[in-house]
Amino acid sequence: MPARVYSGALIGIDGHPVEVEVDVFPGLPCVTVVGLPDSAVKESAARVRSAITNSGYPFPPRKITVNLAPAALKKEGAGFDLPIAIGMLAALNMAPAEKLEKYLLVGELALDGRVKPIRGALSLAIAARDRGKNGIILPEANADEAAVVQGIDVIGVANLLDATGFLSGAVQITPTVSQAGLAENRLGYSADFSEVRGQEFAKRAVEVAAAGGHNVLMIGPPGSGKTMLSQRIPTILPAPVFEEALEITKIYSAAGLLNRNGAIMETRPFRSPHHTVSDAGLIGGGAVPRPGEVSLAHNGVLFLDELPEFKKNVLEALRQPIEDGEVTISRAQIAITFPARFMLIAAMNPCPCGYFGDPKHHCTCSRQVVQKYWSKISGPLLDRIDIHIEVPSIEWRDLTGVTDGESSFDIRSRINKAREIQLTRFKTTGVYSNGQMKSALIKKHCALDKPSFAFLEKAVEKLGLSARAYHRILRIARTAADLAGQEAIGPAHVAEAVQYRSLDRRRL
Repeated sequence: MPARVYSGALIGIDGHPVEVEVDVFPGLPCVTVVGLPDSAVKESAARVRSAITNSGYPFPPRKITVNLAPAALKKEGAGFDLPIAIGMLAALNMAPAEKLEKYLLVGELALDGRVKPIRGALSLAIAARDRGKNGIILPEANADEAAVVQGIDVIGVANLLDATGFLSGAVQITPTVSQAGLAENRLGYSADFSEVRGQEFAKRAVEVAAAGGHNVLMIGPPGSGKTMLSQRIPTILPAPVFEEALEITKIYSAAGLLNRNGAIMETRPFRSPHHTVSDAGLIGGGAVPRPGEVSLAHNGVLFLDELPEFKKNVLEALRQPIEDGEVTISRAQIAITFPARFMLIAAMNPCPCGYFGDPKHHCTCSRQVVQKYWSKISGPLLDRIDIHIEVPSIEWRDLTGVTDGESSFDIRSRINKAREIQLTRFKTTGVYSNGQMKSALIKKHCALDKPSFAFLEKAVEKLGLSARAYHRILRIARTAADLAGQEAIGPAHVAEAVQYRSLDRRRL
């Protein structure tokens, strides 16, 4: 009688249930794994044989067939080692089969029987809960991560003997209880906004962007503080709500990048890929699609320094995730959608030498060279960036001043109040910030009075703004009003939003 064990496969960032069937019968000794396994899964036969033997169990010279169902689902990774081993022992009547229906098992085995950590434990725990299992048996190192999921028992095991002992009742293992919690005082950063000298206009624009989750492009000469400002944006972002933190943790768990010191990621990610990154590295990809930088920046910040130095095809690939908040990667056998709702922060010089339009330095670039430089960034991409600001050279008196600027804590306090207003406004919509509003929500929450409407009408006509730019101005104005604690959008909020569209006013 074949033994049946339940496990899970990680597809993208989601866990999918897999049945591991093991049958043992007379024949030439061998282990055959079927069900669309990859090389790592096929090699599990050798690891499992050694782990079983070194754990003190006899391994009989029989023919063993392991079937991973559904057969049409691609199985990858070494996480099937533990369920295959338990299935073999159950089929050989060396391990009890009564509890196997109740648990989902996953884990990589070392040759001595130790259970090693895996990727995607959080997603697989969610799959176990959704499948109606009592719990999940997995490596001890992944127990804290999986325990974030409520409603199931998370059993962390150190070795194969612990797993068999728990299933037989000979070993008592207390289910892991999650210690996860989000607290403002846990946000610790080495940098602070008080270190930024001058640039008050740019700091205000960054504050508005952080309060509403808006995209920003900073343009200025070398040394003006663009990178310094960008690197301090995480210090003023509010802590993610639990649902956001869970989404972030799922992605990092699936990518194998989760810090084992904590069960859940409590701060928003900040990703800063080099300009030599490929489109697969930025968007995601591979033979078995893995999340790229846009997904690793989900619910956080994606910083692109020296924007025109990125390959044009890489930048153009950003258009869909910026607009839709997700990216779909298609392959011959599968299409996977990764979340990619991030705050884009980009920085660039105004020209190759860096001093076009700077009154303090002479620009050595010809007009044609400047135009070619700017042509690397398409109009549709620029249109998707909410805020365009110019960051001029720092004045000497600001650089040498003795007074520190406003601290990140003070700025974050204002931003938290604005975000609380937005969370209340969008509590039933699945939207967390003004920057995520679509047309229907913009129409509902960004109504203008007559003076504000008249001002915006003139701005649209004079600047020749697109419909997308018009909607982005409304979203920025809504954020400016939230920062001011005002329910209605006024002319001052619209005027501030318009002045953050510097590239719509710029003419080379």
